[in-house]
Amino acid sequence: MRSRLHPAVEIFFSLKSNPNISVCALLHSLGARAEVSSMTELLTVRKVGVPADQIMFLGPGKSRGEITACLKEGVTLICESFGELAVIDAAAKEMAVPARVVLRVNPSFAVKGSGLTMGGKPRQFGIDEAALMERANLPADYPSVQFVGFQAYMGTRILTEDVVVENSQRILALAETLSEATGVPLDLVDVGGGLGVAYFAGERDLDVEDLTTKLNPVFADFHARHPETRMVMELGRYLVGHSGTYAVQVRYTKESMGEQFAVADGGTNHHMAAVGIGSFVKRNFPMRLISRDSTAELVKWNVTGPLCTPNDTLGKAVELPADLAPGDIVGVERSGAYGPTASPVHFLSHGYPAEVLVHQGKALLVRSRDDAQAALTPQILHDFR
Repeated sequence: MRSRLHPAVEIFFSLKSNPNISVCALLHSLGARAEVSSMTELLTVRKVGVPADQIMFLGPGKSRGEITACLKEGVTLICESFGELAVIDAAAKEMAVPARVVLRVNPSFAVKGSGLTMGGKPRQFGIDEAALMERANLPADYPSVQFVGFQAYMGTRILTEDVVVENSQRILALAETLSEATGVPLDLVDVGGGLGVAYFAGERDLDVEDLTTKLNPVFADFHARHPETRMVMELGRYLVGHSGTYAVQVRYTKESMGEQFAVADGGTNHHMAAVGIGSFVKRNFPMRLISRDSTAELVKWNVTGPLCTPNDTLGKAVELPADLAPGDIVGVERSGAYGPTASPVHFLSHGYPAEVLVHQGKALLVRSRDDAQAALTPQILHDFR
C-alpha cells in the first residue's frame, strides 16, 4: 500500500485494531503514524517513540484527563461534538497551550458497501455537516483552539475499490466546502479508511493495484489545489488483520447427535469476532490444522471453546481432517485485528492469551499469558466474618 499510494498521503495505524506495543513499534518503523483512542493507547505510542505531530486522538467520549494529556503532549485531537469542543477550548485556555483540533464530520451523505456504517446517519460520531455549515467563522467562537482541518470516517470492512474511491472523493470535496463555510483552515484532511479484509466465503480482498490506480488521481487533484494540506488515511484492520493467527489447542473430541465436536482451550473470550457474537448469521473465519500434516479426509467439525455458553463456537461445520485429536492445534486465520482486546477476556476468568510476533522468521513473545494471580491481584478481599 505504501509503495503504491500517492506519496503525499500519510498512513495512520489505528491502534484499536491491535494495540500490542511491539506491533505498533514494527509498523511505526515502517513509517506508520498512530491514531489512538484511549490514555493507554496514547502512552503506548509515546513509549514506542511516535512523535506528537504523528499522533491523533479520536473518540466520541474523551475524558478531561485524556484531553489534558493530549494538550500537554501536543497531540492533535479529533473533536466529535460542540460540547467536547467547549471542554477542549476551556482546558487549553486554563493550561495556556494551543489545542490542535481536527473536526470530525458526520456527512449528510452515506456511501453503501461498508460492513459497518459509521457516518451519514444519526450517530454519536462527529458533528453533523448541516450543523457545521451554520457556524460561519467558527474559530472565533473558540479562541484557544487551533483548528487544523476535517475528518470523516464513513464505515469499515469495505471490500470494493470504487466505494473507497467514492468515499475519499466526497470527503475531500466536503472538507473544501466546510472550510469555506466555517473559516476552519485546511491544514489536514483525514478521509478515514475502512479498508476491509475478506474473512468469509464469497468475499475477496481489495486489489491494491486497482485501488491505488483509481484513488491516486483523486488525491493528486486535491494535492494540486492544496499543496500544503496534509492528507491522511487511517488503516487498522487492513494493516494487521491478514497477519494474525489465533491458535487454539484441541482438548477433547466428541460426537453429539450425529455431529463432530472439537472442544478447544479458547473461543469467545479471545476472539469474539470469529465466534460471530452480534452477527445475524454465523459465518466461519478460515481455519486449518496447523500443528501437523494430515492426509485424512476432510469432514465437518464444530470447533468450540471452553466457556459455559452455547455461543462459544469458533467454527460451525468447518472442514478439518477426520483424525483431528486432542493435542492438535487449530489456527483461525486472518485474526490479527480485533482479537483479544475486542473480546471478553475475563469471562470465566481465563484471562488474556499469550501473543507471539513472528518477525523475519524469528518468534518473539510480545505478551505473556495471564495466570490466575493476574486476575486476583486487582481485586480487594474484605473480611465479612
